[in-house]
Amino acid sequence: MQIHSHSEFNQNCDRHEQGLQQLLDRLVKTMQRDELVRQTTNQLRESLQVNRVVLYYFYGRWQGQVTFESLSSKEFSILGSTGPDDCFNDEYAALYLAGRAKAIADIQLEPIESCHRDFLSNMQVRANLVVPILIPRGLWGLLAAHHCQSPHHWSPSDIQMMQTGAQTLATAPYILES
Repeated sequence: MQIHSHSEFNQNCDRHEQGLQQLLDRLVKTMQRDELVRQTTNQLRESLQVNRVVLYYFYGRWQGQVTFESLSSKEFSILGSTGPDDCFNDEYAALYLAGRAKAIADIQLEPIESCHRDFLSNMQVRANLVVPILIPRGLWGLLAAHHCQSPHHWSPSDIQMMQTGAQTLATAPYILES
C-alpha cells in the first residue's frame, strides 16, 4: 500500500484541473472559430446568391480539404473533398500568397488547366470565385464561392465581399492560432 502526502494529492489535483481547463479553452476556441466560419460562409452565400460557399483548409503543403460549407441545397455538399493532388502546385500557391482573387464566370469557357476544369466539374461547379485566407505565416486556406446551375458574373463588389470575408477569418485569433 502506498501512502501519498497531502501536497502530492494537491499537486495531482492541480495538474488535473489545469489539463481540464486547457481542454475547455481549446474547445471554446474551436466553437468560436466554427461559429465565425459558419456565419461568414452563410452570409457570403446569401449575399452573392450562389449555391455554395466553402472553406478549403490547408493541412499540409498544398494539401487540404473542404472543412466548412454553406449550401443552398444539400445536393451541393462537397464537405471533406480534397483538391486534385497534381493541380494545385507552388505556382498556384504563389499567386494566392500574393493575394490573387480568381473569378471564373463559366468554367466551360475559361482557359484553365484540364485537371482544374475536371476537378470543378466533378464538384458541379459552373462558376467559381476564390480568394486566399492569408495569415502571417502564409496561406491558411481558400474561401470559394461556387455557382453550380449556370454561369455567374462576378462583380467587383462580389470580389471585395469575398476578400472582406477572408480577411475577417484571417484576423480571428482562433484561426491565427490554428
